[in-house]
Amino acid sequence: MQTRQSIPFDPRAYVKDMHPADIVASLKKRGKSLRALSAHYGYAVGTLQQALQRPYPKAERLIALALGMRPEQIWPSRYAAPLMPSGHRRRKPCAKGARR
Repeated sequence: MQTRQSIPFDPRAYVKDMHPADIVASLKKRGKSLRALSAHYGYAVGTLQQALQRPYPKAERLIALALGMRPEQIWPSRYAAPLMPSGHRRRKPCAKGARR
């Protein structure tokens, strides 16, 4: 049996992102669509749609701009502070034979 103290706390689990349907509806209220925004910014017509399902910072910024919001307001879980202590960064793996 786990005690309350042994259960890890993840603050990102309690943050609620805006639902994709709400994002699309908000765009439609403003007379815009993801397809039209993609074309306007020179992307393929389905490119901005990807931001609804997975992190895509460039697309998130464009969608947020169209809604008059910041990406952190639409997708707070994607912009939550990392759980690692400040000052610690993960090292990127080096190529084979390369020195650090």
